Amino acid sequence: MGTISDPNQDGSDEQQRRSEIYTYEAPWHIYAMNWSVRNDKKYRLAIASLLEQYHNRVEIVQLDDSPGEIRSNPNLSFEHPYPPTKLIFIPDKECQRPDLLATSSDFLRLWQISDSANSADNGRRVELKCMLNNNGNSEFSGPLTSFDWNEAEPRRIGTSSIDTTCTIWDIEKEVVDTQLIAHDKEVYDIAWGGVGVFASVSADGSVRVFDLRDKEHSTIIYESSEPDTPLVRLGWNKQDPRYMATIIMDSSKVVVLDIRFPTLPVVELQRHQASVNAVAWAPHSSCHICTAGDDSQALIWDLSSMGQPVEGGLDPILAYTAGAEIEQLQWSSSQPDWVAIAFSNKLQILRV
Repeated sequence: MGTISDPNQDGSDEQQRRSEIYTYEAPWHIYAMNWSVRNDKKYRLAIASLLEQYHNRVEIVQLDDSPGEIRSNPNLSFEHPYPPTKLIFIPDKECQRPDLLATSSDFLRLWQISDSANSADNGRRVELKCMLNNNGNSEFSGPLTSFDWNEAEPRRIGTSSIDTTCTIWDIEKEVVDTQLIAHDKEVYDIAWGGVGVFASVSADGSVRVFDLRDKEHSTIIYESSEPDTPLVRLGWNKQDPRYMATIIMDSSKVVVLDIRFPTLPVVELQRHQASVNAVAWAPHSSCHICTAGDDSQALIWDLSSMGQPVEGGLDPILAYTAGAEIEQLQWSSSQPDWVAIAFSNKLQILRV
């Protein structure tokens, strides 16, 4: 198994440090984080604070190649109500649409990023475009645990909530397209698998797949083996939509599923030493996945042999040990050689 070591820890030379790992230190604990996909904004990420107060912050940072530093632009830093549970840049590689960033907390918000140095309001370049609240009767709604932006149809965003629902928004019209009671308990994550198909995971311990053409029904793909064991994260393999991966709350294993064979995992990844917090499929390969957790490890796995029994279980092909528990992990779709992790107040991007 390969390892990526932090050059700052083992004193490797400057060239090694420049080429493999870049670190950004935020003034606060980082939770939500996402890569930009626009071709004209390489190595750009958004990060958000995790502060136990109403006022939180989002920063947009970018790697400046020549000095080899990740830098924050103060004009692109803004206040956010509550800690965002997730951030996603608009899935628009070809730069055909406005440069938007979506965030979830109490509501779904869309922020417009403007590059114009002449923008009004004291040069602020990030402005709230809209706040989407599907509970018209009240200012209060179930907090949003997560959301996903549909790459195949970017006018659609799906959100998941502790109120057991998933809501599909048409963000161009700023209206609810569909709202479904998706589970028996809180919904913790949602992921698109195509234009009209999404999946969700819940405190009820199930993975369910929904097709917007038949909203009355869902398919249960997997249920936790122990009753009332919540599933907290879901990753759908974009390169091979037959496969998805889910994380069990407070568990050190990752369950990989083949939706053609519901209920039985195709493989379980069991090399983490503590709870797994994040999972990301490779954006350019159908059989690679990265996982990260409270053991401070980010592990990359080759699943090309999955389905065939491996004595003693599958081992990762690459491991990286961070300086603290890794809470967030994102694999860049526009620069697939790079994975970003967040731990404590640090953002690191790693060349894989």
